[in-house]
Parts: sequence; structure tokens; C-alpha cells
Amino acid sequence: MATSPGTTSSSAPRLRRTLTLTDLILYGIIVIQPVAPMSVFGVLSDRGKGHVVTAILTAMVAMLFTAISYGRMARAYPSAGSAFTYVAQEITPAMGYVTGWSMVMDYMLNPLICTVWCAGQASQFAPGVPSWIWKIFFVLVFTLLNIRGIKTSARINTGMAILMGMVVVAIFVAAARFIFGAPHGGGYFTRPFYDPATFTASGVFGCTSIAVLTYIGFDGISTLSEEAENPRRNILLATVWTCVVIGILSAAEVYVAQLIWPASQPFPDVNTAYSYVAGRAWAPLFTIVGFTLLLANFGSGLGAQIGAARLLYGMGRSNALPKSFFGAVDEKSRVPRNNVILVGVVALLGAFLLEIVAGYKTYDLAGTGLSWTKFVQIMNGGEAYGLGAEMLNFGALIAFMGVNLAALMRYYVRASEKRLGFLIPPVLGFLICLLLWLNLSTPAKIVGAIWMAAGIAFGAWKTRGFRGDLVNFDIPAEEEG
Repeated sequence: MATSPGTTSSSAPRLRRTLTLTDLILYGIIVIQPVAPMSVFGVLSDRGKGHVVTAILTAMVAMLFTAISYGRMARAYPSAGSAFTYVAQEITPAMGYVTGWSMVMDYMLNPLICTVWCAGQASQFAPGVPSWIWKIFFVLVFTLLNIRGIKTSARINTGMAILMGMVVVAIFVAAARFIFGAPHGGGYFTRPFYDPATFTASGVFGCTSIAVLTYIGFDGISTLSEEAENPRRNILLATVWTCVVIGILSAAEVYVAQLIWPASQPFPDVNTAYSYVAGRAWAPLFTIVGFTLLLANFGSGLGAQIGAARLLYGMGRSNALPKSFFGAVDEKSRVPRNNVILVGVVALLGAFLLEIVAGYKTYDLAGTGLSWTKFVQIMNGGEAYGLGAEMLNFGALIAFMGVNLAALMRYYVRASEKRLGFLIPPVLGFLICLLLWLNLSTPAKIVGAIWMAAGIAFGAWKTRGFRGDLVNFDIPAEEEG
């Protein structure tokens, strides 16, 4: 039976409330990445025919609706279980379990693809070191840093935010010198927002559907509710402010990029387009931006592992997953140590598996089989990141839809006073996420369906055909230290 938000039922070690509003905002910015649009700038420019700024700002407005729902639900349930808790408490425990299981897929894939991307980028800087060694290195670093405790991770986030901020400032300075030092015609400064020669509604909407993915990760803030000071206030503020800060910063980054490199000029490499843009403004920035993106993905992987571990902790404490393992907290560090290690192991094994699956596309398995030479080639391949990224959004969008429905139920359907402010944001947030989910690629839907089937099968086994209790909630009091 569910307990009230202010009730606890156990004297076992709890998570420690040490994160300030600033810590939460920095965590959100690092997970999303202050250089978020740089990695996909080339793809966005091609899809939107140069209207990347318009797409980024439109996507920001779209994600703010879901961010508001997350913040409001965190006020009601300051729990590490996040969307899992919100949906289970406001709709049904079974729907909450399904939401939590879909989030596990999202949260597990995030550190996995960050591991793959970091290993691939590090191999470019140190080609003599095999990619598989870099995978092991990054997973070990992620895991060891997160085991040390949440405050350690918060300090690292602060340092990385400062370093990335310095690089972004350098890009803006170099861009300003380039832009104002070169001749340009009429409409030059407004063309990134609207170019009548290339504008099409379908192109901008298609670009926006990709640009929305720039913001995925802001929901990770709500998984830190039990470690945040005054979570009923700070989670909402941090979630909304993170989206706003990332949106404005991202819009500025792509705006100067489009001024430097018009959409009419093709990029030498779409995947590293922003590096070429920065290099045109100032040659040394080509390498600096490469290192910055490596740092950004490192921070994203580090933060994503925190979110995954705390999601599993929330589900374990509520008995949706085996409590003895997933619901345990280390007495010294106050960190769900078992979950941190498990996420690291899954990231490492998954990084190798994704490379192998991606590599199979280029080999005829009906021939002589997978030789050692072919295996090495696969391990150093670069297709795995895209394969993992395609699958990541399946779980995230299900969770977003669930949170919007939960906010609608709690603050509008069950409320004595029907206010439009509690109706419009969750409804629009749900519809936008549903549209994006329906447009996911077929491989992502197939893998997601398999994952969901496995989770539902586990839930059926655990409850003997859903006849027993699926979850038993233990929502901590806000005042606990």
C-alpha cells in the first residue's frame, strides 16, 4: 500500500540531501551538455535547410511543457524513482512499473553510448591505443567516480561546466571576429532564423524532431530529489532553468555557426561539422572543439550513470526490482553502490555488443565466420554510437508521456479547481512526445518492444500473473538528512 509523501518505513541508510539549486542546474546542464547541438549540427543543418536556430528554439518551448510536469510532480513526490514513482502513484502501479522499465532502457543506454563515443573520439587523438582499451578505461572512471559519492560528482560537474564554458566563450569571440571582419549582404543576420529561399514547414518540423533530442536528459534532475535541498522547490526550478539555459545557449551556438558556414556550403564531414565551423573562425578551435566534445560526452556519461543507479534504487526500494540488491545504499558514501557497478558492467558489455552488431552489417556471416582480424575491425568501428542513439529515445519518450499524464491527473483531473495552467502544459507535452515516439525508426521500435516484453514478463512472473502487489512504495520525507 502506498504511503504518504511524508512517511518512511525503514531506518536503513538513506540518500543524503546535499545538492543545492546550483548543483542541480549544473548537473542538468552537464548531462544535456552545454555544447549539446555541436555534435548534431551538421545533421540539423541538412535537415532544416539552415534553419537550425528556429528548430532549437521551437524544441525548447516543446520540452518546457514536459519539464514543468516533471517539476510539479517532484513537488508531490521527492523520490529517486522519478517518473516511475509519479506514474505509479497517480495512475496505476502497473503503469508506473512499465514507465520505470522503459526508463531503465533509456538510462542504461545513455552511459553506454557515451562510452562508445568517448572511446571512438579518444582513439582519434591516440590512434595507437585500441578502441576496446578506451571503452574499459572510461567505464572504470565513470564507475569509480560515482562510487565516491554524489558530492564528488557535483564538484566534477562544476569543473567541467567551467571548462566547457571557457571553450564556448572562445568560440563566440572567434566567431565575432570572423563575422564582423568579413563582408556580408542584406539579410545576413536574420537568415539563420528565416531564409525565404530554403524555408519549408516540413523541413523545419523535421529538424525540430531531431533538435528535441538535444534536451533529452533534463529529466535526470528529478532522480536526485532525495539528495536535493528543498526538492519541492528546487527540482522544478532546476528542471525549467536547465531547459531554458541549454535552449538559449544552443541557439546562440548554432546561430554563429550558421553565420560562419552558410547552409548552401556542404560540410566535409556532417558528423564533425561544428569542428570545421569553429576551425574556419580560428584554426586551433578545430582540435579544441574535438576535445571539448569528448569532455562533454564524458560528463554526460558520468551523470547518466548517476541517474541510472538512482532510478534502479527507486525501483528496488519499492520492490519493483529485488530490494536486497537494488534497494541497498552504502552506509559510508550513501550511494547505491550495487547499482552503480551494475550500470558500469552493462555499459561495458553493451559497448562491445553494439560494435559487434553494427559490424555484422558489413560481413557475410554465411562465409568463413568472424575472424580475429574482422573482430578487431568491428571493435574499432564507428557505427555503434548511431545505433545506440536511435534506441535511446524509445524509453525516454514513454517516460515523458507518463509524467505528463501523471501531472494531468494530479493537478487537473483530481483537482477541485480546474485551471488551464494545469491542463495545457501536460496535454501539449504528451501530444508532442507521442508524435516524436511514433516517428522513431523501426529498429528502435523493435528493440524497444523486445525490452518492454521482457520487463512485462518479469513483472508477470514476480506477481504470479499480476495477482500480487507489483510495488510497495516508501516515499521519503523531505526533511530527512
